[in-house]
Amino acid sequence: MAKISAGTGELLFGKVLTPRGVIDQGVIAVSEAQIHYAGEATWLPEDYAHWPASGQDAEGLLIPGFIDVHVHGGAGHDFMYCDAESLDAITEFHSSQGTTTMLVTTMTAPKASIDRVLSVVNTYRSAPMPFAQLAGMHLEGPFISPKWSGAQNPEHIVPANIEWLEQWETEYPGLIRQVTLAPEREGALAAILWLRKHGITAALGHTDATYEEVIAAADAGLNQAVHMFNAMTPLHHRKPGSAGAVLSDKRIRAEIIADGIHVHPAAIDLLARLKSAGNLLLITDAMAATGLIDGEYKIGDLPVVVKDGIATLKENPAALAGSTLTMIRGFRYLVQTVGLSLEEASRAASLTPALSLGIERSTGTLEAGKRGDILLLDGELNLCGVWVCGRKIHTNQA
Repeated sequence: MAKISAGTGELLFGKVLTPRGVIDQGVIAVSEAQIHYAGEATWLPEDYAHWPASGQDAEGLLIPGFIDVHVHGGAGHDFMYCDAESLDAITEFHSSQGTTTMLVTTMTAPKASIDRVLSVVNTYRSAPMPFAQLAGMHLEGPFISPKWSGAQNPEHIVPANIEWLEQWETEYPGLIRQVTLAPEREGALAAILWLRKHGITAALGHTDATYEEVIAAADAGLNQAVHMFNAMTPLHHRKPGSAGAVLSDKRIRAEIIADGIHVHPAAIDLLARLKSAGNLLLITDAMAATGLIDGEYKIGDLPVVVKDGIATLKENPAALAGSTLTMIRGFRYLVQTVGLSLEEASRAASLTPALSLGIERSTGTLEAGKRGDILLLDGELNLCGVWVCGRKIHTNQA
């Protein structure tokens, strides 16, 4: 990292989770959207010693902001119907729950609907964003399998279409960061090759692929799996399926919804053991009802019922329809229920997603030169403060 000249800023004292581990008596110097120093308080350079200390509890734990690559909405708003006001509402809500960077995730929908979301998000990102930063978009479909549509509308499923991808990339360069598809479908392997050539994550999901078809897709560049174990062919000892291919292939990262509803904690533990080398990503898959009371909502254009925080399709109560999870709750679940260490859970929630998006040089860890995306937690891992781009935007959140 290049040396940053010292000006004026803020000092945050407490335990600091760095790439080298937890520093018990640590400090972060943050100013002008960047971290200038993160390390032992006793080694704080004199250039920063005069900066005022933040009013936060010095006994707290400072960790990197969360990065959610798979989220459909929140606070009553769905990304499929977004405008600038709803984008503010969604990003404000999720930032209050520890998310400092996120991908706008679309649903399987007509091309015109996806076109509209791309245009709105592209315009929104052209100005400074006040809350969680939108790093781009994740297209979950429409190139998926009708056999595993889940909460995606099967009426809008189509084969992979490189012409659409080329048009979107030409009109909105760099905006699409991840595309979820079924690798066994017509045109999928060619689309995977195209996506990886353009630096876009190619993820399997909502797929009927066999083990062999997933391995062939990985050979073509497939490098991620969405909401692991859900909406894919399951693991069987004589027929490993999509799940078995993801578990066994180190080239494929895996997303996990750690809410105790989508995946049993024992299965998450198994996944974490196999994906321990930085290949596990915590996601929310949150839908519009996240942050609101039980009731009737929509995900995309499908009606959803939320009861006891569990979202299911109104017409098919056996089908989960996204989640009402937040990143801070998922982080706590990984540590307190699954048994991951703070370092392992933080990597899954921050660094590995940053690596998947190619933004690890600017965020994902607490280091000098990186963006000031910082969370303050108490001893029970409750969220007490959120800084986005060096600016404190939330305090004392549950």
